[in-house]
Amino acid sequence: MNLNKSTSVLQSENQYAVKLDPVTVAVIGSALSTIAEEMGKAIIRSAYSTNIKERQDCSAALFDTAGNTIAQAEHIPIHLGSLLGIVAYVLEHHDMSTVRPGDVFIGNDAYTGGGTHLNDIVLMEPVFIEDEMVGWVANLAHHSDFVDRGHAHIFQEGLRIPPVRLYKEGTLQDDVMDLILLNCQVPHERKSDFRAQMAANRLGVQRLQDLCKRYGSKLVAEVSKEILNYTERRTRAGIAQIPDGVYEFQHEFDTNLIDEILDLKVRATVQGDDLFLEFPDAPAQVRAPINMVFTALQATVFFAVKALIDPEIPANSGFQRPIHISAPVGSVLNSTAPAAVYSRTDIAMRLVDMIFAAFSPVLPERIAAASTGGILLTTSGLHPRTGKFYVYNEMQGGGMGARAGKDGLDGVQVNTTNTANLPIEALETEHPVMVECYELMQDSGGPGKFRGGMTMRRRVRVLDHVANISAGGTNTQLPPYGLFSGHSGAPARVEMPDGAPPLDRRKSVLQAGQAVGMVAAGGGGFGDPRLRSRELVIRDLKEERISEAAARDIYGLEI
Repeated sequence: MNLNKSTSVLQSENQYAVKLDPVTVAVIGSALSTIAEEMGKAIIRSAYSTNIKERQDCSAALFDTAGNTIAQAEHIPIHLGSLLGIVAYVLEHHDMSTVRPGDVFIGNDAYTGGGTHLNDIVLMEPVFIEDEMVGWVANLAHHSDFVDRGHAHIFQEGLRIPPVRLYKEGTLQDDVMDLILLNCQVPHERKSDFRAQMAANRLGVQRLQDLCKRYGSKLVAEVSKEILNYTERRTRAGIAQIPDGVYEFQHEFDTNLIDEILDLKVRATVQGDDLFLEFPDAPAQVRAPINMVFTALQATVFFAVKALIDPEIPANSGFQRPIHISAPVGSVLNSTAPAAVYSRTDIAMRLVDMIFAAFSPVLPERIAAASTGGILLTTSGLHPRTGKFYVYNEMQGGGMGARAGKDGLDGVQVNTTNTANLPIEALETEHPVMVECYELMQDSGGPGKFRGGMTMRRRVRVLDHVANISAGGTNTQLPPYGLFSGHSGAPARVEMPDGAPPLDRRKSVLQAGQAVGMVAAGGGGFGDPRLRSRELVIRDLKEERISEAAARDIYGLEI
């Protein structure tokens, strides 16, 4: 589609687009984004569990009455998939004439619009001005629960909640809440975290009502439409800068959740200002939790494309219009019930790297080499001090892939995940474990003209109880690859103590006093390491980021 033509068509479709004051559009648009961000901060400030209040594993968004995403807080990209699903499901399966102020829908099921895995629980509430609905506010939080249940299919992964009313006109439905809490292993955490999510939604409702009262709900609605159209125009402009053509990349994917290595392919087709992302011959879904529902695939693609064409583009439905995604139904990338989906980000992380690599011939200055896929540790058992069941859950950061002109970042989460690390002080205060080691790993970043980010080791010792653990992730066999003659990063690994049972699909048991070490993968390098600045090689050597052997044998430094 011609860029100028598509812009004029969009403007003609929205008669207000050329009449709206651009300053007012900018002010209201900024206010809508701020509401979403403030909702996210409210969850973090008022949450009870460490996974939400410390690791910030949550997101928030605003939707219009048609279910279009108007604004999303900059938290966890994969959560967009969960938020996309619930609005569409509620609009299709519930009579909107029966929805009243104070109604709150709750959901988490990947196959009925509630989320992309069962731990991500969404609360969504309509916003009314008098008797007129003007939009929806929604938030999501990852609840560290449903552990040690198996992952052959989704029925083993926890309680499936289709989007149903948790509140009716502001009144909590105690029977629904009781049903949910009865199926949770840490119900006191869940109850308190639900209150935090409710507080965030009520804040969002109040802020959006205030905005509509100040400017008028009709003006806010028209501005919302123009924001979506503006975002679409900006997205199309970014796509149009990529030469027309077909860009492909193939790579294998490994995880310790299955025995086989999967072959993944991505095909990107640019036609004017439209972008088509296909995943041909995707492997069939498996009896393991690495499957992705389609909304999770959408969120993954949207993140990768946004990072490539314009990271400053607003995260709303207008961005999604020129991007067309397809994957075989029943595959690991577009699974059908009852496929297990808990670890769906394992493949999502690799897909982002592959989309970047596919565009490397034409956008070398915008892409990064492959990054860490992340490695997860979940520890659970009876807390020896409280006698209550606890769950400690953390995705370990690793190395980011190097970029054109910059080294990769060290010890971070990347791509579709964006949670913070759990501070040692908070971890040891609330859970019966002790962190013995937390360090960056020498020679873990992939060598290159620009070095891949270093990964880190975190070793956690179990105190005064027997703990069930789930440990592992991706890139233990196939480390993150480099680009343009850059080398691969170091592979991931789990360091089990002597005498502990071996990992079986990530699961094992640790006795009191035993420790497990988690090492995620390092980022891939970018460019020939022999071309790296001698000053940078010497600096890396002095800072012990690389060894003398690597400086001499890989980088060619005369020592």
